Amino acid sequence: MHAVVKAAAETRHLLSGNEAVARAVWEAGVKLATAYPGTPSTEILENIAFYPDLRAQWSVNEKVSLEVAIGASVVGARAFCAMKHVGMNVASDALMSQTLAGVGGGLVIAIADDVGLSSSQNEQDSRFWGRFGHLPILEPADSQEAYEMTKRAFEISEEFCTPVILRMTTRICHVKTLVTVGERVERPATGFVSDPGQWVLVPTTAKKRLPWQLDREGRMTAFSEMTDLNVEEDGSDDRVGFITSGPAYMHVRESFPDAPVFKLGFSHPLPKERLRAFAAKVGKVVVVEETEPLMEMELLAAGIHVHGKDILPRLHELTPNVLVPAVKGLLGEKVEAEPPQAAAVFPRPPTMCVGCPHLPVYYCLSRLHRQTLISGDIGCYTLGAGHPWNALDTTTCMGASITMAQGMALAKGEADEKKSVVAVIGDSTFLHMGVNGLLDLTYNKGNVTLMLLDNSATGMTGGQDHAGSGRDIHGDEAPRVDFAKLCEAVGIKKERIRVVNAYELPTLYKTIKEETAIDEPSVILTGQPCVLIDSFHKSPPLKVIDEACTGCANCLNVGCPAIHVTRRETEVRKNGKEVEKAWVTIETAACTGCDFCPQTCGPNAIVPVGDVATVM
Repeated sequence: MHAVVKAAAETRHLLSGNEAVARAVWEAGVKLATAYPGTPSTEILENIAFYPDLRAQWSVNEKVSLEVAIGASVVGARAFCAMKHVGMNVASDALMSQTLAGVGGGLVIAIADDVGLSSSQNEQDSRFWGRFGHLPILEPADSQEAYEMTKRAFEISEEFCTPVILRMTTRICHVKTLVTVGERVERPATGFVSDPGQWVLVPTTAKKRLPWQLDREGRMTAFSEMTDLNVEEDGSDDRVGFITSGPAYMHVRESFPDAPVFKLGFSHPLPKERLRAFAAKVGKVVVVEETEPLMEMELLAAGIHVHGKDILPRLHELTPNVLVPAVKGLLGEKVEAEPPQAAAVFPRPPTMCVGCPHLPVYYCLSRLHRQTLISGDIGCYTLGAGHPWNALDTTTCMGASITMAQGMALAKGEADEKKSVVAVIGDSTFLHMGVNGLLDLTYNKGNVTLMLLDNSATGMTGGQDHAGSGRDIHGDEAPRVDFAKLCEAVGIKKERIRVVNAYELPTLYKTIKEETAIDEPSVILTGQPCVLIDSFHKSPPLKVIDEACTGCANCLNVGCPAIHVTRRETEVRKNGKEVEKAWVTIETAACTGCDFCPQTCGPNAIVPVGDVATVM
């Protein structure tokens, strides 16, 4: 069992923000915790799963996750839900209704914003949901605060009968600091209180709840004016004072240790009168917030003169190297020239793992790309857009590969008339949002070939289990979706569902050509496990027989990181054409023995280690 679970009360541990939230959820007496994995929030539920006395479970998407947590809250239990920022776009349908209904037991939603786009397709500010839904926002600045504010969030949720958003960011989620922890306090479910006027949100009910919602926001504003979650810190240099929240507070403190700071832990609703009084004490006020100017706009609207995005950027983290020159310039101080930039290092773009079952798929698609439009999705396979495959034309959001492919197929113009359309999606993403897209595709008779890459894991976020893997969050056996039967159930003809071993290259290539040539929807299902999960087993590694290698470099087009170039040459042929040749070696310690690259090798120079057969 996880070491922190056994920790006695009032002990200190080095915890990430995600680990600290997990501990606090357990201590707060939560009965049910749900999530869909997504960086940077994934480890919250993974750590909650170590704790006893509560139920933790992965959901198929964030909307389902939040609705399950809402159900637990409605019957009087404390419930918790976690997701990354784009996940709330999916879950917002439930959120925007539940803010009117309120809660039974405390309901806390941790939303992890990927400030700086470390692993996301966009940069989003989840504080907007507080304004949009009239909900309180708590913003921790480090792991200790993440722990404390999570526990306080449940109290606030129950005091005001509202879901509470805990706004995390990548820096809080993943950076570790010392945290003093306590013990679990049991909170038995109080039971369901039947009240259709609260829980049944038909229009007549919702209309009656609107004044209650606005009254609640007024009470939360009064709370914001007096809570100790919002702290004013004095400073000896009052030329400029800072209003800030979350990890930006740490950057402000590091950059201007002598300046007065108003730190907002409860950042919505804003304590405008306290902030007005703070602003009157300093020469200039700078609002430091990541990423959008929400607090700045509200303060300006309230007649409080502040600076913010007029001197600071609206994107990425506001680290000291950003803050210091901007504020010095505001104060009229000389801003030193930026130090010389470090020499550029060799680029290391992200790539797929050694032996990944997605490699053969993109190897084939790259050779068919001139005849196809390829719609991608969110997952490890998004990397198919990169070198050496360059085999994705679009990637937008979870599940969009199928729906966008349908639109492309239905509306393509003369230039693309002869091109087939392929959608590529992974197993977890298909269950998350792709099933609906496939149902819409068959219903509307779209002509798309779907490549459903089943690697039995939510791969990009760390190999978590899901409804198609046959295991739950604890690794215990669970019902497993049969993807072929599911695709047939939503309208794909049985003969158009092709199950292929991704590593059998000739069969895979032939199947893609056959299905893309047919004028009806089809599914190609590849079913090999992710190389990083327990169910994957290596085969004997491969090696290159140097004297047999001709330098043709076909194996480099596989894109496997275990294949390394040892030398390159330019060969001039009799017709004057120059041909680049490359001789390679295989890092046998990394090789999984998938037997894919030998199928691309004309001279049969790639063989298993220990193979003594003569290569002709």
